[in-house]
Amino acid sequence: MGMLDISLQSFNSVSLLGALTVLLLIYFISSSSLDSHYNGKEPPGPTPLPVLGNLLQLDMKRIFITLPELFKKYGSVFTVYFGPKKVVVLAGYKTVKEALGNYDDVFGDRDPLLFVDEANQGHGVTWSNGDSWKEMRHFALSNLRQFGIGKKASEDKIIEESHHLIEVIKKFKGAAFDTTEPLTYAVSNIISSIVFGSRFEYDDPVPGP
Repeated sequence: MGMLDISLQSFNSVSLLGALTVLLLIYFISSSSLDSHYNGKEPPGPTPLPVLGNLLQLDMKRIFITLPELFKKYGSVFTVYFGPKKVVVLAGYKTVKEALGNYDDVFGDRDPLLFVDEANQGHGVTWSNGDSWKEMRHFALSNLRQFGIGKKASEDKIIEESHHLIEVIKKFKGAAFDTTEPLTYAVSNIISSIVFGSRFEYDDPVPGP
């Protein structure tokens, strides 16, 4: 029994040492490859850990605070790793405008979601990419223009709805709140005003069956 315990302890020690050795090798390999990438080829950013990336350095519950702090340190274009996935972050109005306006071929695509891609097979305006997205966008815009999109009438409706949205935001008196519903209602009201000529109050009851 004593010899069995010693053997098990030796096996556990060897296994632990082997695992640590593998992790160290992964760390050094990934660090060296990242250093070569950061040599003027990719945007700067915090050094990631193997597998975990920068997850331990990011407050995922308050990512809207963490990312601006990285922006102050690394500039308006920087790299973070959400686990093994690399993400290049563009911060600031001018940077985003320049990227989408002057380099739309590079930044025009969006990150595909596997379950969405399987569901719509790459079709539709919302999640399509590349040539398919350009064709769908052209089709959608050309049809929306028939309803007044891009004309003075639609601009007036957007401005009017923005005033209603501002009034809703003011009711919270600077306190934190979930913006999902108010923004969704505002967008829906703009579409409703343009297409049907009427809008709905944000606190309208849900219609019954």
